[in-house]
Amino acid sequence: MINRNVDPRALRNALGCFATGVAIVTARAPGAPPTGLTINSFASLSLDPPLVLWSLARRSPSLGRFCAATHFAINLLAEGQSELSRRFATPMAEKFAGLDCAAGLGGAPLLPDCAARFECARVEEWEQGDHVLFTGRVERFWQGAQEALVFYRGKYVRLAA
Repeated sequence: MINRNVDPRALRNALGCFATGVAIVTARAPGAPPTGLTINSFASLSLDPPLVLWSLARRSPSLGRFCAATHFAINLLAEGQSELSRRFATPMAEKFAGLDCAAGLGGAPLLPDCAARFECARVEEWEQGDHVLFTGRVERFWQGAQEALVFYRGKYVRLAA
C-alpha cells in the first residue's frame, strides 16, 4: 500500500543521511550458478544466538536463488572496493568473472580482500512491504585489517579518524 503523503524521492534522500557500510551478499542454490548483489541493508540482529539480517527487493531476479540456498555470505567491503560494489549493484550475467573467490559454507562465494565476512545458515525469510527480510545464523566469520567502505548521501565516503 503506497502512502500518498510520502514523497518517495524525499524519503530516500532522508534515509541517505544514515551512513552505512557496503556489503555484497553471495549464495549458491543447489544446481544453480553463484549469485550475489550489493546491499546496505545489513544489520546485526542478535549475539546469542549470533544472527544477522538483510533485505532484498521482492522484484529482484535473484530472490529465488537466495530463498533456495541453505547458506549465504555477507562480504563487508573494504575502502578500496567501490568498483566491486558497483559491479554487483549492476544487473549482469558474469558478476564473478575474474574474481578469486573461495567457496564458503553451502558453496556461497567468499570475495577476496574484504574488511570482514560472515558465513551464515539461512534461518528464515519473510515479506515486509516491497522487500523480503532474510535472517541468518552466523556459523563462521573473519575480520581483516582494512577500513570499511562507507556509503552516505548517495556516494562512497571515507571515515575520518
